[in-house]
Amino acid sequence: MKLANLTTSVFLVTSIVLASGIAMAEPGTKANYIGVGAAAGVTNGGQTNDAANLGVNLQGRYAIPKQPVSLRGALLFGDDSTAIVPNVTYDVPVAERTNVYLGAGYSFVTDEGQNSPLGNRDAAVITLGAESQVHKNVVVYGDAKWAIDAYKNSPADAVSLQVGVGYSF
Repeated sequence: MKLANLTTSVFLVTSIVLASGIAMAEPGTKANYIGVGAAAGVTNGGQTNDAANLGVNLQGRYAIPKQPVSLRGALLFGDDSTAIVPNVTYDVPVAERTNVYLGAGYSFVTDEGQNSPLGNRDAAVITLGAESQVHKNVVVYGDAKWAIDAYKNSPADAVSLQVGVGYSF
């Protein structure tokens, strides 16, 4: 059942993202950047060390030339542990210097069993976000990361919301 829900959700989000890209056909941004901001874990696994928490994110993007694909990485620092989240995204331009992105990756929790903004154990991750280059070297970004079965001794998924400002190069 969880796989069916995941498949349906990914299909719907992908359809919306691709349709918006076709409709808007703007140049978007190909800026590579590294940024810092807030990370808010908004879920709870129901066990000790599962509480939602607020932390800091450090995120980066490398846009693959001439492709609508980027390599991204995030460090989500929490009270007790850090989630390291590499992922690959499909980027869709939706306005001038603005993209939405959908991707997949994996979360590696530095201290399994200890809380991070994205659960307390390693898990597969789906990412949905947006980014906009607001100045020559300034990018703002925001995304949601959904980690599947991300809590030890619990079938719960974890969700973390990130916002930040990056330096583009």
